[in-house]
Amino acid sequence: MQSQIFEMQYALNTFYFLVCGALVMWMAAGFAMLEAGLVRAKNTTEILTKNVGLFAIACSMYLLCGYYFMYDGSLLLSGIAGGESLVPDALSQAAENGFNGDAVYSQASDFFFQVVFVATCMSIVSGAVAERMKLWVFFAFAVVMTGFIYPIEGAWTWGGKAVPLIGELNFSDFAGSGIVHMAGATAALTGVLLLGPRRGKYTASGAARAIPGANLPLATLGTFILWLGWFGFNGGSVLKLADVSSANSVAMVFLNTNAAAAGGAIAALITARLIFGRADLTMLLNGVLAGLVAITAEPLTPTPLLATVFGMVAGVLVVFSILALDKLKLDDPVGAISVHGVCGLLGLMLVPITNSDATFGGQLLGAVVIFVWVFVTSIIVWGILKAVVGLRISEAEEYEGADLSECGQEAYPEFTR
Repeated sequence: MQSQIFEMQYALNTFYFLVCGALVMWMAAGFAMLEAGLVRAKNTTEILTKNVGLFAIACSMYLLCGYYFMYDGSLLLSGIAGGESLVPDALSQAAENGFNGDAVYSQASDFFFQVVFVATCMSIVSGAVAERMKLWVFFAFAVVMTGFIYPIEGAWTWGGKAVPLIGELNFSDFAGSGIVHMAGATAALTGVLLLGPRRGKYTASGAARAIPGANLPLATLGTFILWLGWFGFNGGSVLKLADVSSANSVAMVFLNTNAAAAGGAIAALITARLIFGRADLTMLLNGVLAGLVAITAEPLTPTPLLATVFGMVAGVLVVFSILALDKLKLDDPVGAISVHGVCGLLGLMLVPITNSDATFGGQLLGAVVIFVWVFVTSIIVWGILKAVVGLRISEAEEYEGADLSECGQEAYPEFTR
């Protein structure tokens, strides 16, 4: 009887992990649609190519080496020299893990859930450097980011190889406000710093010019896809479902995730109305995402009302952050640095309000470690790429659009000619 109970828990938890992983994978479509809607029509094909390509690169690099760096899992492909099976040992042994040890789900499902987080982190970079970066330079950076940079900072936090002081101060990041979102935003920031703004974005006096996206219905669809996918992102991070306590935790995480998104949307909408005198759809969409990012660090312990308040704080903050970055001439076409970076940091610092195991000092130190590691390594990689092949497409190519110069085809040929 006990064995049957364990088997049922193992099966349900594994299935839940896989479903949540599939929801997070669906966020790749959300990022693709959001970014395609917020760039100009002449850059649509290129941004879609980036999003599909980076997902494939992330999955492959994490399998080859990223998971090994992060968890010491033996996921390096074995047997290439000796002719043995290409199935990694860590995956082939998963069936026995659920009954006599700590694991209550297949390790293969754990890998799948982890790998889609890596792709999410890299997707954040894509929108921030849109409309002027060379496609293959971006892919080259994605190889290093997903295979090395992200896994190392993940090893220090989720991987159990904590920097000693972080461990002593109880750094906590439930589903990745800092580990995933702030890390991706930091890599994006370094790229934007070395890349420079889009031509025509700022006047000679430094004032920002609005460059409207080509398809706001598509951007709205992308936001709703991300909102849906986030239930898997945060809900799956409970790590199991098949007992009463875990089921209750999953339900609360879903509830708080949705509440924070709604709060972020409302606050951003009102803030934009007060500043601009009108509703601003792009700020509304970013408010949704800001609330989601902020609650990701701790979606379990707040009450639903407090989760809504946390989302509202993020919704206000993201509007002012986007405006501030424009004043600094940091050109981020989709607001990714503000949404995922600034609000990711906010999420980390909100954790101790409801989670007594975390400390503000530990949260701040963890954020600093993540930021410094990703910033330094990313700027080195971007710097090497800039020196060797250059980061930007030419001025003429930027004028005609990256679709033609990088991909040779337009997304909307009947409308752009």
